[in-house]
Amino acid sequence: MLMAHPAVLKNLIERYETLRTLHAETGSARVRQRMDDIAYTLCVSTGTRDVAAALIAARRQLPGACPEGESLVVS
Repeated sequence: MLMAHPAVLKNLIERYETLRTLHAETGSARVRQRMDDIAYTLCVSTGTRDVAAALIAARRQLPGACPEGESLVVS
């Protein structure tokens, strides 16, 4: 599997979190669509099927990440 560059993953994580906060504040359909697009890109970039697992996998690939951190198992 190809691995996304850590800088790309960091940018995707930051964009997703910003959009998630903005969507919580405004409830905008446009913001939700952009957030869904970023979530899809995160999933493709990390080889996962849901955004929670994608965020965990992406964070693990960042420099300085603790390998014992969050589990990829999603309940």
